[in-house]
Amino acid sequence: MSQWAEAAEDGRQCVMTDKSFVKGYFRYALALQNQGNLDGALDAVKRGLGIESSNADLKKMSRELEELQRLKKVESLISQAESQLDSKDVSGAFKTVDSALRLDPTNSQLNKLMDRVRPLHQRSEKQRMSKLDPKEKIKEEGDAFFKNANFESAIKSYSKCLDSISDKSSDLALKCYNNRAACYKQLSNFEGTISDSTSVLEYKPDDIKALIRRAQAYEACERYKSSLQDVRQVLAYGIDVVGKPSFDLANGMQHRLNRVIAQLKG
Repeated sequence: MSQWAEAAEDGRQCVMTDKSFVKGYFRYALALQNQGNLDGALDAVKRGLGIESSNADLKKMSRELEELQRLKKVESLISQAESQLDSKDVSGAFKTVDSALRLDPTNSQLNKLMDRVRPLHQRSEKQRMSKLDPKEKIKEEGDAFFKNANFESAIKSYSKCLDSISDKSSDLALKCYNNRAACYKQLSNFEGTISDSTSVLEYKPDDIKALIRRAQAYEACERYKSSLQDVRQVLAYGIDVVGKPSFDLANGMQHRLNRVIAQLKG
């Protein structure tokens, strides 16, 4: 009868009554999907697969929902990029189109949009680079190496920039420390990650990226209590300050670290 609101409510009540009733998750998800609530529908499907991971209907629906989410995200990014172009935000438009192309590289509308944006962005970047301080240019070189996953060269650029900066508390220096720490992490140089993250935190104790990066490096070095301390500091700031992805990451680390520490004590 296509009464999706009523169907969704009945499906919700169904899985509340019996959390192991897999068909209830499927029908709940189907109703949510037809209401346009793709996130809710996918969540219901994942919960159902948690009960019965081999369920063919749920697995098929999961694939379909993920594809719909991808297409919806691409449409949203196209709209965002066009709006950014209208407001002369060329750099923002380029980043948005680049992100969208990672999701849908063969999309003709996106590729045409990139053909419009790329020359404007290149011209804008050339003008911006010409106005940069020499130290900032070195940092930008490091950023370009990092983007291309050339972490060794990026480290050299960030180190060169840091050597030229006398005030290690400056915004430019802290960016170099943070970015070099990210490079060290990619190369599994966890001591380097800890050292550079600590340099950032000496001047910005609430830097979330540095705290999480150092916590991950501490964990990799089996310094679990130090890792847990950083994780708890992140969680103490709250989800509104930290952001959901970082908060969820820290929360997951906290549970894992507590288990490891308890096992070591036992």
